[in-house]
Amino acid sequence: MSYLLSYAANSVEINLDDELRQGNILIGIKQYIGREVNEKEDNQFLIFTTDNQLIELESTNGIKHQSNEFKIVWKRLILDSPIITRRFVLGPFASYESAFKQSTILQKEGYNPEIAYPNNWEVWLPGDTNFSDDNDFQLEIIKNDYELVPFLENDYISQQLEGPISITSQEEIKINNKNYGKYFYLVKDSYGSWTLIQRISFDDYLKGVLPHEIGSNSPLEALKAQAIIARTWAFYNSNRFEIDNYHLCISTQCQVYKPISQPSANIIRAISETSNLILTFEDLPVNAFYHASNGGISATANESWQMDNFSYFQSRLDLINNFGNAIDMSLNEDSNLEEFLEMDRKNFFGKDHYLFRWEKFIPKEQIEKILVNLQLLPIDASLVNIEILERGISGRVTALKIVSVKPSQEIILLKDDIRRTLSFLPSNLFIIDKKDDDLWHFKGGGFGHGVGLSQSGAIEMAKAGFSYERILDHYYRGTDILNMDDLKY
Repeated sequence: MSYLLSYAANSVEINLDDELRQGNILIGIKQYIGREVNEKEDNQFLIFTTDNQLIELESTNGIKHQSNEFKIVWKRLILDSPIITRRFVLGPFASYESAFKQSTILQKEGYNPEIAYPNNWEVWLPGDTNFSDDNDFQLEIIKNDYELVPFLENDYISQQLEGPISITSQEEIKINNKNYGKYFYLVKDSYGSWTLIQRISFDDYLKGVLPHEIGSNSPLEALKAQAIIARTWAFYNSNRFEIDNYHLCISTQCQVYKPISQPSANIIRAISETSNLILTFEDLPVNAFYHASNGGISATANESWQMDNFSYFQSRLDLINNFGNAIDMSLNEDSNLEEFLEMDRKNFFGKDHYLFRWEKFIPKEQIEKILVNLQLLPIDASLVNIEILERGISGRVTALKIVSVKPSQEIILLKDDIRRTLSFLPSNLFIIDKKDDDLWHFKGGGFGHGVGLSQSGAIEMAKAGFSYERILDHYYRGTDILNMDDLKY
């Protein structure tokens, strides 16, 4: 093992906009590092190794280190005096989209909100903000008597580091025995813990997205469509974790990403043949939502989230015959939606998805337990009714009322809060039948929010000979495909 430790002037900086201009995206591949560290055992660590080339580490406090292997551990250092953090918190929100909508409203009112994700999506305002008492913000006061600090360790040294920390090599670095890539940062987040960030090109990023989002065995034209919208979605949503100094995470809160050493030939081809291409509307990137299955009909954005709609998201049928036709029945009526759900599934693209049609028989006790655990009902409450108050144009439930007695109480769930709360529901496209006082029957279609590209629909369209351009035109009306290099940042 070779190593070199030296000190240099501070030079580690992260600029999210500059990274995008250079064709890179910063992915938080390990979030909240150190959160579980306690006084008895430092049980959070990262081990960095390479076979041949040295790994270069550079810390903001001027430390430079080179070796083939080192460990970074986190320790709690007691502060001379506690740090008190005060902030106003609004949330939790079921999605980033709903948090962003509220943030936009606050910005128009002259505030400077930030969107954070400590456990769920929240909107923050500074603790000294002055506003009326008529608001839903909660004052959060956090007292920390310690600081979570990373230390560089190997056989020879133990050295305190400061973030941001740059970690790079000319060959792929193994992190805790798993290959990831060549360029990384370690940064402190807004919650006192740390994040390991991977710096990666968009195309290399997509190699770790497509296999886990649409699947390596999907037909080529479906993979091309997925490559374009995944690239577009990442670019459009690149400020999602701005508060923590990176662009995106690797979970379903963003796009599922896992490093993959040998992507399939079709994955490589799909990304290569669509390299740098994104979907645009009026020369701007679209918010390229997508999901697993729309159940035969796509949703508008404002059916699924607390947000304004985009004109390129229209409710359209995935019928094999009369492809792309508008709805010819009012699906916001229960009887018509039931008739739609009973249509022969062979008439639809996407019919092979296992949740294209689904049924759930849910005991009253299960629903009560969910609501009690979420502190929406007291422990002694008894559920008496679930009522659909409103449906969107595609038939999806946009407002749901839950009524209990002992004590008498009503809960109103809107849009994405419905599935966030009643997590047994695969989608909001459903009807309800109360079988008796103790059993509820939910019958529906699709898996996911239903907005934008339906992956199962795209796969079957591609098998039927549709090009990726036609698939994208169906799910994103009036859009164009442009090169990222032609965008004005």
